[in-house]
Formats: sequence, C-alpha cells, structure tokens
Amino acid sequence: MPRQPIRCTLLLLALSAPLHAADEGRLQATGGLVTIEGAGGGGLVPWATMSGLSTRPGHDVVFGMSSTRVGDFQLDSIGLSASWNDRFELSLGRQQFTVDRGLLPEGIDRRIGQTVLGAKLRVAGDLIYGDLPQMAVGLQYKHSDSDVLAGALGARRNDDVDAYFSVTRLFLAGPFDRNWLLNGSLRATRANETGLLGFGGVDDNGYDLVGEFSAAMFFNPEVALGAEYRQKPEGLPGLGESDWRDVFVAWVPNRRFSLAIAWVDLGTIAARPNQDGVFVSMTGNW
Repeated sequence: MPRQPIRCTLLLLALSAPLHAADEGRLQATGGLVTIEGAGGGGLVPWATMSGLSTRPGHDVVFGMSSTRVGDFQLDSIGLSASWNDRFELSLGRQQFTVDRGLLPEGIDRRIGQTVLGAKLRVAGDLIYGDLPQMAVGLQYKHSDSDVLAGALGARRNDDVDAYFSVTRLFLAGPFDRNWLLNGSLRATRANETGLLGFGGVDDNGYDLVGEFSAAMFFNPEVALGAEYRQKPEGLPGLGESDWRDVFVAWVPNRRFSLAIAWVDLGTIAARPNQDGVFVSMTGNW
C-alpha cells in the first residue's frame, strides 16, 4: 500500500445505485458498493445485499475509492468486494487515517493503516418480495498497523474479529411516490474507532452490541438523497469516541459509475471534538 493517501473513504457509495432494471440481474439500487471496511452496502454500514447486481448464476466485482476530510484528521479508504450467485460475498478493505501536523511530536508517524478481510452470507428473505426482508450475517477480520500507538492509548490488541447481522428492504413507490431503501445492522465489536486505534481496553475486554442504520430516497434513477448512522463502543476511556453520521447526495450517470458528496459528522476522535467535514467518493462495478 503506498504511503501517499489514495484519498478514499467509502461512506455512502452503495446508496448511489440507480433504480431502473439492469441489463440482467437485480435492480441496480440493490447492488450496494463497498463500505469503508470493504463489505457490500452503504458507506458506513453493511447491507444484507451482496455487492454487485447479479442473481443466480452470476458474479460481480465492485471497487470503490473515496476520502473524507474533517477538522484534524483525514480518512482514506479503498475497497474491493466480490459476490457469487447473490448468496456469498468476500471483501478486502484498506484504510488510512492521517493526523494533522502539530498534533503529534516530531518523528511519530502521522498515518495509521488498517486492513479488513470480510465474508458475508445471505441467510433468509428477499429485498423486495415476500414477507421477510433480506437478511445476512457477516464476519470481518481487522488488523491495525498501529500496535504501538494503540497500546499506548490502552488498547489490548491490534487485531480482532467483528460479527454483524443485517436486514435490508427496498420499498417501491413508497412515501412521496419515491423508492426507499432502509437498512439496519447489529454489530458485535471491540474496535476502537473502527479498529484504527486497536481493540478492547484495559478495563473492558468484552464485545459491545451496537446498531447501524442507513436510508435513502431516490428522486429519480440518477439522484439519491440519504443518511447513515453508526453507533460505536467506547473502549478507551477518556478519548470520547463518538457515533458517526452523514447526509449525502449521490449521482449515478450509468450502472458502472457513481459519484457522491456528503457532509459527515465524526464527533470526537482521540479527544479532539467537532470533527465534521466534506466527503467525495467514486465507485465502479464490473
């Protein structure tokens, strides 16, 4: 991974897919892209849908890159996700978190990296039809490069596993005669700032259950307005870890490419409050 930031944070890419039917496979709004951790779904939150648009038989490869800049930090991410037969997904994500000059002593690396390997399995339901919404379970193995910094802040380890359960539904011709996508996820995690600052703490080594939510309203097949909210545990006392949220607009000129911009509010990071700013992202689907 190059040390120069690739300027990518996938906070909302998945919500940018259009709602007309693809040449083949699922409706494009159901494809999902890659989260900041690589799984198919919204930018912050994994969905129960598999990445891409294929059904059975079929496979997809989805790549995304984006960046967000807040008061004292920058978070860049790239993600690659592949799915098979609308049933199983494997993903790879790489994050780089950069601290502004002046916040750390000279000689300390201002960049923190993390690699995330993920797997997701569809277990029940359907995104549009039937009595049950689509449901999936997923695992994410995370390895943070910052073992020294994380240990100094009180983290117990620099790698761990998250588990999550997601439920997703697409409502056609919903309120205001628009199409709506709603998603909720429940995550078991010990990650500090999604794992960038290690996992667990001196006084707390147990898993926390946190909720993650996303919603989007589509004005037409090319433009969507939406929001996401991600709860986060507070495993490192004194640092004031905050929940994350965003509001975005996405533009999708075709089924292969999308562009999104958003306002993001990351709250307090490493005891630095008021970390909000602007995000830009792009994605491609093959």
